[in-house]
Amino acid sequence: MASAEEDFPRGGTAKKPTESKIVVQRSEVDNLFQSNEQAETKKRKGWVKDDAKKPKKQKTAKGKDDGLSLNAAAKCVEILHIKNVKEGMLMLGCVKEVADFEVTVSLPCCMQGFLSIKNISDSYTKLLSEQLESDDTEDICSLPHLFSPGMLIRCVVAKLDTAKGGSLSIQLSVNPKLVNKALTSSSLKAGMILSGCVESVEDHGCIVDIGINGSKAFLPMKEIKGEQNNLGELKVGQYLTPKVEEVKNEGRMIRLSAITQACAETEQGWNLTNLLPGLLVKATVKKVTKHGLILDFLSSFSGQVDFLHMEPEQASKYTEGTEVQACVLYVEPSTRLVGLSLRSYLVQPGGRLDTIPAGGDRISEVVKDCTMTAVHHMSGAILELPGKTLAFVHRNHLKEFNEPGNENKALAKPEHTCRILDFSPMDQIHFASLRRSVIERPFFRYHDLQAGKVVDGKVSVLLNHGMIVHLSDHIKGLVPRTHLSDIILKNPEKKYTEGLKVKCRVLSVEAENKKLYLTRKKALVESSLPLFLSYTDARPGCVYTDARPGCVSHGYIVSIKDFGCIVRFYNNVKGLVPLSELSSEAISNPEEVFYIGQVLKTKVLKCDPEKAKMLLSFKAAVEGETEEAAKPQVDCEVGKRLEAKVLKKLINGLEVVILPDEARAILPTMHLSDLVSNCPLLWESLQEGDNISNLVCFSRNKQQISLTKKPTVRWSLEEGQVAKDFSEITVGMQLIGWVKNVMSYGVFVEFPYGLVGLSPKSAMTDKFLSDTAAAFQTGQTVIAKVTNLDEEKRRFLVTLKISEVIPPEGDSVSRLINGLQERRVVAEMLAMRDNSEHCQPLASLSVAEKLKLTVDTVKDSGATFKSHDLVGVAILANKYHVMGVNLTPGQKVTAVVLHVDILSASVSVSILPKLLEKKKSLNEGSKYTAMVQHIDKDFAVLSLDGTAQLTVIPTRSHLNEVFLSESERLKGGMILAVEVIEPSCQELQGLPLVSWQRTAPKRQRTTSENQLGSKGHCFGKILQGKVRTVKPTCIQVTLEDGSTGSVHVSQVMEVEKVCQGSFPTSSVKVGSEVTARVIGGREASSHRFLPFSHPKYTYNIPELTLIPSKLDESVDFKPVTSKEKLNSYKVGEEITSFVSKFHPERKSLEVTTDPGVTGTVELLAMITNPKDASHPEKMYKLGQAVRAKVVEMSSKPHRFVLSLTGVHKLETGSVALGIVTNIQPQGLMVKLPFGGVGTVAVTDLADAYRPTPLDGYSKEQLLRCFLLGSENGKWQLSLRPSRLNPQQAKSVKDPEALSLDKLKAGQIIRGYIKSVGEQGVFIRLSRHITGRAQLQQSTKYFVNNHTVLSKHLPPNTLLTTKILSIDKEEEFVNLSLLPADTGKPDVLPESLNLPLRLIGEEKKKHDAETKKRKLSEGKQEQAESQVPKKKKKTKKAMADENDSGVEVYFREEEDKEDEEEQPKPVPAKPSSAGPSRLQVGAGFSWDVGLNSLKPAAAAQDGDSSDGEDQDGSGKPQKKSRHELEQEKKAAEKALVQREAELMDPNLRPEDGASFERLLLASPNSSLLWLQYMAHHLQATQIEQARAVAERALKTISFREEQEKLNVWVALLNLENMYGTAETLKKVFERALQFCEPMPVYQQLADIYAKCNKTKEAEGLYKTMVKRFRQNKAVWLSFGSFLLQQGQSDAASALLQRALKSLPSKESVDVIAKFAQLEFRYGDAEKGRTMLDKVLTSYPKRTDLWSVFIDLMVKHGSQKEVRALFDRVIHLSVAVKKIKFFFKRYLEYEKKHGTPQSIQAVKEKAMEFVEAKGTEAAN
Repeated sequence: MASAEEDFPRGGTAKKPTESKIVVQRSEVDNLFQSNEQAETKKRKGWVKDDAKKPKKQKTAKGKDDGLSLNAAAKCVEILHIKNVKEGMLMLGCVKEVADFEVTVSLPCCMQGFLSIKNISDSYTKLLSEQLESDDTEDICSLPHLFSPGMLIRCVVAKLDTAKGGSLSIQLSVNPKLVNKALTSSSLKAGMILSGCVESVEDHGCIVDIGINGSKAFLPMKEIKGEQNNLGELKVGQYLTPKVEEVKNEGRMIRLSAITQACAETEQGWNLTNLLPGLLVKATVKKVTKHGLILDFLSSFSGQVDFLHMEPEQASKYTEGTEVQACVLYVEPSTRLVGLSLRSYLVQPGGRLDTIPAGGDRISEVVKDCTMTAVHHMSGAILELPGKTLAFVHRNHLKEFNEPGNENKALAKPEHTCRILDFSPMDQIHFASLRRSVIERPFFRYHDLQAGKVVDGKVSVLLNHGMIVHLSDHIKGLVPRTHLSDIILKNPEKKYTEGLKVKCRVLSVEAENKKLYLTRKKALVESSLPLFLSYTDARPGCVYTDARPGCVSHGYIVSIKDFGCIVRFYNNVKGLVPLSELSSEAISNPEEVFYIGQVLKTKVLKCDPEKAKMLLSFKAAVEGETEEAAKPQVDCEVGKRLEAKVLKKLINGLEVVILPDEARAILPTMHLSDLVSNCPLLWESLQEGDNISNLVCFSRNKQQISLTKKPTVRWSLEEGQVAKDFSEITVGMQLIGWVKNVMSYGVFVEFPYGLVGLSPKSAMTDKFLSDTAAAFQTGQTVIAKVTNLDEEKRRFLVTLKISEVIPPEGDSVSRLINGLQERRVVAEMLAMRDNSEHCQPLASLSVAEKLKLTVDTVKDSGATFKSHDLVGVAILANKYHVMGVNLTPGQKVTAVVLHVDILSASVSVSILPKLLEKKKSLNEGSKYTAMVQHIDKDFAVLSLDGTAQLTVIPTRSHLNEVFLSESERLKGGMILAVEVIEPSCQELQGLPLVSWQRTAPKRQRTTSENQLGSKGHCFGKILQGKVRTVKPTCIQVTLEDGSTGSVHVSQVMEVEKVCQGSFPTSSVKVGSEVTARVIGGREASSHRFLPFSHPKYTYNIPELTLIPSKLDESVDFKPVTSKEKLNSYKVGEEITSFVSKFHPERKSLEVTTDPGVTGTVELLAMITNPKDASHPEKMYKLGQAVRAKVVEMSSKPHRFVLSLTGVHKLETGSVALGIVTNIQPQGLMVKLPFGGVGTVAVTDLADAYRPTPLDGYSKEQLLRCFLLGSENGKWQLSLRPSRLNPQQAKSVKDPEALSLDKLKAGQIIRGYIKSVGEQGVFIRLSRHITGRAQLQQSTKYFVNNHTVLSKHLPPNTLLTTKILSIDKEEEFVNLSLLPADTGKPDVLPESLNLPLRLIGEEKKKHDAETKKRKLSEGKQEQAESQVPKKKKKTKKAMADENDSGVEVYFREEEDKEDEEEQPKPVPAKPSSAGPSRLQVGAGFSWDVGLNSLKPAAAAQDGDSSDGEDQDGSGKPQKKSRHELEQEKKAAEKALVQREAELMDPNLRPEDGASFERLLLASPNSSLLWLQYMAHHLQATQIEQARAVAERALKTISFREEQEKLNVWVALLNLENMYGTAETLKKVFERALQFCEPMPVYQQLADIYAKCNKTKEAEGLYKTMVKRFRQNKAVWLSFGSFLLQQGQSDAASALLQRALKSLPSKESVDVIAKFAQLEFRYGDAEKGRTMLDKVLTSYPKRTDLWSVFIDLMVKHGSQKEVRALFDRVIHLSVAVKKIKFFFKRYLEYEKKHGTPQSIQAVKEKAMEFVEAKGTEAAN
């Protein structure tokens, strides 16, 4: 800084050197007179006149002018201030403390500096670095060997450092090169006393470094070992002040002696440049001043002695000319200022000072009754402490830190209290401070802290090993990492931030080393057990103040060993808990049970203080506790009403004893009332010995019983609206509690039984909240609703939002009454006390009481009054309450009391004339406007306009009401709307009880309103009126009093007289006079019809009737509620109703039967002709009378459904309108009226089948349907004209096949293809009957695979067929599609070039050839081959349903030779027994080789082939050689093909045998089993499919759970499609036993949903959410189902249930998933809102943000997507994540945006990166 001054001198001219002050604060450690020097110098410029005449400047000037080395005398002597200390200044110092690397040095004038190990001497620094490099640290010579406390040293200011707090730190050096800088070898003279450091130790002495170039100094050994010199053994770096004995070779060689003190002589050539501190000089007193002396020394030099360095005894004896011996204290080379000392301990030989004063160490002591003996201007003051000890107070410490100084004021005070800050060895005086802030500090230095003390501090910095906490400016402690919390914190930075205030407990303190260890463990900080500060504290059997024997204390585990745990207490007191004492249960491995840092109650078993050993036990501590608990306790249940007596008043409550048992309890101040303002009043009024009734215990534990007097909490406990334990809390539960703690992130709310919940900031109020402290006060009673539960951590969240909680009935009134009653109790109790005479008259005063007063003073702000009755009471009226009244002092007035404050003995009154008028009586229910006259915290006093009545209301209308701004609070002069509940309320001392609300700004009332006033009209009243308007649905009537009434369309004429289609209101003309009767009323705002309640209740908009029968007063006329009216209707009843509204979006009609009853009519129930569907509203006009039938009605939930078609339910044989909802291959799905659904089969669409039956039908199309019958809740419908209009129907081309009886064999019939499979072509003949044409009967061509047919015959192809046979038992119809039978072309076109099937003669010929060849191969083979054939034939005839198919496979083996020789298959004749299902493999190629199945025909023609064989044997036909070779080649080719097929894994098996073979290889493959089942189902072989499933379940290994589940699902599907509800239920129940229940439920639900069985699916889902309520997937699945069904509201309700049932940690994910489902199936806007809400609460969930973006990109507009991206990139999350979002934003813009928008994104990214860079730099 000095250099900067030289380069850029401020103001141009050279300034006084003293004024280039170093304007920096210094730490209190360096100088205890710290102040903000900047402020100080500015002040001094103002008030110190001497400042301009500082001596230093003059000295310099003089020196320069004269060219002499002399300095001028100072005008004013002052002590050396730290701000005047400069680098290079020489000082005499005294070693105060020596540490390993630093020496603390006491300097003159209360200052202190630091000498670093680096600033001793060059030789010592070199030695240190050598030793460090060689790692040989054994004989390192540390500072304590070189320096000792009390040693005087000459030092130089090496550097002025600025410490962390901005204060100055003086760095010193004793390096001879710097200290003796001004000396040269030529200026050295014998007799000089120099300072130096030992450079090296030689045999005959040592070489001393005196810092002068070219000079070597030697100190001989005899000098070192001399008797009078006690130097001991010298070491390198040791500091010495030897005397120069001899100078040789022009100063190159110097011999020293060990004499340390000698007087400096003029001859030695000293001048002001080389003068050294510590020199003794002879001096003459030149001038005596009030603040010190000015001396001349060494003939021509001037120096100053400040008051601290004058000998106290001699002080008065100094006169000018006195000769004295002085010691140089400091030299300022630049200003030539020399400070001297006359103190004997520096002048006399001895060279060592006392660092501890004679009276002992008194640092940090606070001393009272001190007198100020002297004040030294610019320096400070001297105090005399009791005991005649003197202390110095620096001028900065005479005043507070930022206050202006006034020394005279300080001197004028007779007595002072000071704190001793330090002791200065150099000045041999204590320094003290008069600052209040210093005196009031709880601890000033480390010595003041004791282990176990609870202290408050501020977090300074977090380190890896712990946290630094500052207890004051210069006392800091370490909280080790394990002590940051009761548990080990992974991220302590989240809990602790710099500057956070924390409460800690001192673990241990090492005052000498300034080491302080603290703990933040709550269990230790809040422990009320005795502390073990030493081993003696911990001896077993000690009796503590709480009179409990045995030593139990909280300790923390520091080490866990195999043999037990080591537990530490305070001051490193520790002991061992052996394995046997860890727990009552055996613990083998303690590490698994305990953790380091854990706090536990520990009992001392043995303690040996001498050996510092302790044996401890966890087990005994716990057992002792349980024993204690087992002792009989006072019977005090939570929730029980008690009476108690005040024992003692505490700061924050009352200590009471419960009567009559005398058990102690605590009644906190905040629990004295529901109203926060009443609590301190009640505390103030209660005295020790007072009895308190109506108390309730709200919590009790081992330590204490807590009581409350809050009426609301008492009510909740007595009503049982509490949770006794965490397990009883449920989401949605409402509890009454009180604010325990207000934090920045929310408030903690405490409830009875010690439960505490957190209300986060977002859940505290419906308003926007920035500061939580503004919303609620500690102790405030609140109503809370539980929103989230965390079972694991046993924590819960609550909401305090008024919109979400329901207050108890009459809460506001009871709070008002209780609050005022409490105030009266306070008044009475204060009045009963003797000490104040004005309390009694005040206690008798009440609001609205009138007083006779005398005006005392009148000011702009109001007036004050006097009264003879109220002596000593301040009676005030503010300016608003004297407005418009001229007052003069002494005038007599009447005033009305607004408020009485007993504590401050003041009364607020008003003399407004309108409040003093005669009171008018009030009626119950009447409404008024009221003005707020006075506000007193929780109460407001109102005046009711025009009545002169006053009343009191609570300022909060709801317990949880939050006022965030002044504008929201009630204020004087505010206008409210009130309604009188009780005209004179006993509890309010006769004042009216009112309900109130804020009013909108006043508007002029219409005449009708004015006339109506508060009169209204009662039920049953007959009125006269004039028709004002006539609308279709109502008539407006102006009544005689000017009010308006309404007549509903149903109340115009008798129901019996209303004609259908007429408009009743049109019979009344505008302007006509009518007589009407009141039957109810409507709300003015919503026009909702109000129910009748009270006969005196009046309606502002009366509902009237004009029906003559009701106008007869003699008839008993009773009110009928809407509910009663609704319940009077019966289903099917025909009633007259009136059209009131048409909803075009829902296409439904709203009709009304009564003023309060509205019903709905769906589209299908209002029209009978589909043509009317487009504009149904044209048929029904508003107000038209219609006859309707009641379809359904219920009051809970409110449903009233009507029909206008004359039908109210569906009946078989009737015709109804329907809407097509779905088109499927098997027909149409139709929605019917009254919630019905039905299906139309393709065969029921027309009387003459069309080739494309479903063309011409579309979704939402309206159809007339004939109801054939109902099955399982579904209707079978027909659209055939012959059914719908039997009279007009033409002849039916394709009649209905109603049953098998109607069909005959040989009949030609048309049908639609259902499917084509291996077993043949299935044809739908009617909705119940399906026939089958086997492949042989399907085409004349030979086809080797059914797929050829299925390609050419898609479903719903119209075919003509012939019935071959009918099996009525099995319900089979065998059909033929062959052209020969039907007379139609073949189903396959000729263009395919397929070979024809062999029939008749050709077949016989072919068979004969085969048999002949067989016989030639030998008789035996023939016999063998014949036997099985016969056997097969019989088997086939008997083949039953349960044939597994395995047997067939083996039987066919025997016939393989036959099969080889059958190149063409044989057409079959239908068997009478019906086809055995496994044989229908007809579409297969029979010439493919060995293992192929034989066709059914071969078995059926067994006889004929036998016969043919015999014929063939008679006429053998020779085959040519070429033919034989051809056959052989064909057989071989077939073999190769078959092998290839068997090896092909992709080829699907075509028959049972193939399946069986594959299943032998893979018995656990569910896929194969399912294909096998499907194979049977294609042939409608239901039983076989079931059998396969059962086999699969037995065969598949029990370990293959998924495979088994697949089969169960297939079985469920099968039962659903082909079985009954009972069979499905049985399979489902079995599946639940064998599988995981959850997937089975889910699969069945999916099956139901796919089949549109919505009711069943919904029922099943409801069971699932009850049974698996903890499973998130179930809720999501149900939600997805509901949304797919369009039940959005039900899905929302389900979400709320899910959130209550699932753990709270799942909530966010569940809401997010539901939102995604809303996007997919429901309302995208709703989904957006849900995700928005979640992300507002959890903005760091970047995964959810990603999902949200995806959904919005898919469903939202570009504007919305961009807005979302802009939100995301401003989140405060990891940079990496933001980068990812920027990438996505850019990709989106590249895909959907413009170049400008892409550029904008890039710019935003740049801004973000720059901002982050700036943050990092900061």
